[in-house]
Amino acid sequence: MHETDSPDEVVPPTEPPHDPFAALRNRDFRLYLSGNVVAVLGMQMQSAAAQWEIYERTQSARHLGWIGLVQFLPVVCLTLVTGYVADRFDRRRVLVGCALLSALASCGLVFVSYFRADVWLMYACLFVTGVARSFQQPTKASFLPQIVPGEQFTNAVTWNTGGFHLSTVVGPAVTGLLIWLTENAALVYLFDAVASGVWLLTLSLIPSRPFTPSSSGVTVKSVVAGMRFVWQTKVVLAAITLDMFAVLLGGATALLPIYAKDILHVGPQGFGWLRAAPAVGALTMAFVLAYHPPQRRAGWLLLWSVAGFGVATIVFGWSTSFPLSFAMLFLTGALDNISVVIRHTLVQLQTPNEMRGRVSAVNTLFIGASNELGGYESGEVAAQFRRAADPTFGPMVSVISGGIGTLLVVAGVVSLWPQLRRYERGPSSAEKP
Repeated sequence: MHETDSPDEVVPPTEPPHDPFAALRNRDFRLYLSGNVVAVLGMQMQSAAAQWEIYERTQSARHLGWIGLVQFLPVVCLTLVTGYVADRFDRRRVLVGCALLSALASCGLVFVSYFRADVWLMYACLFVTGVARSFQQPTKASFLPQIVPGEQFTNAVTWNTGGFHLSTVVGPAVTGLLIWLTENAALVYLFDAVASGVWLLTLSLIPSRPFTPSSSGVTVKSVVAGMRFVWQTKVVLAAITLDMFAVLLGGATALLPIYAKDILHVGPQGFGWLRAAPAVGALTMAFVLAYHPPQRRAGWLLLWSVAGFGVATIVFGWSTSFPLSFAMLFLTGALDNISVVIRHTLVQLQTPNEMRGRVSAVNTLFIGASNELGGYESGEVAAQFRRAADPTFGPMVSVISGGIGTLLVVAGVVSLWPQLRRYERGPSSAEKP
């Protein structure tokens, strides 16, 4: 008998090689991804155009903040209902309805922009967009695990966020070019309406997935079950709390029209590239994450990425150089993509399928707070510190103080929830409620 045949020898198990394209081999995921990329492209173009047009027409940082507020209000008011709908009804059909509503809102923006109607009508259309997104986000998050098997899910999340950020790279850059060429944003809004139609078409090609809908009726107990689950699962609570407060305080994108026009003096084309910079960084990081297996010490990686996001935000706030500003926004996007992939994977893998809609709705509320409400917060702080003699002072105070606040949030989460520091990737690390 050879020495290697000894019965006492234990051959360690080996993991299968990492396949960076695992999710892309799934036909339904390819359909979902392609339609979602186009839809997000239109959404990002609409968002950038609305920011630029409203600032051009009002010259007000506070009005920029209201863009986030009117899109955040539906998320707050409908969070419990949207999660219940995602768990009770066919998720693909819910997404189709959201695409139709988004297209309707975009057509309204085309009318308002082309005929130079009252700016408040733009806020009304953006509110309708917020209603559509409040139903869409938890439904998309809970629909994706039905399309790909569990072993491909992290890879699917990575490619999905990469596609999202590809759209956010192209969208704002194209928006700036179109506004510069046409001196009007109507064509941008029209593209968003068409993009919603493409998203609807790709959804129709994906077969409905059988799932066990929530059997409970519309009761207070069933509707708030998602909030109760998040509260009891501390590692999930820590991850989404970190994301909400860090981005709420550290978001600088709401004030980019002011930075482009009054601080960096780069016009609509420069504004488009500044809006695209975080997405360029995020897309770059998405490819890095796709080609490397998920990190084991995911909790620590999440905390360090958010801390780096805060530091980059502070440097951007001080900067009066376009290359440095672009580089810092690039870095915020790269670091934010790390936290998005870890947080989204963590939440979905630890949530039972029959509750994913309601838990995703709570997650959407946190995301909405960090993005839309963060834009409102940035605009209000900039308006409060406004100086007539120095129009750059208020926006810079808003961005720098937000970056400092992000670092304080990271320190607070580390202290309050040690579970997050100990979090390892994979469902085996899930903390049970």
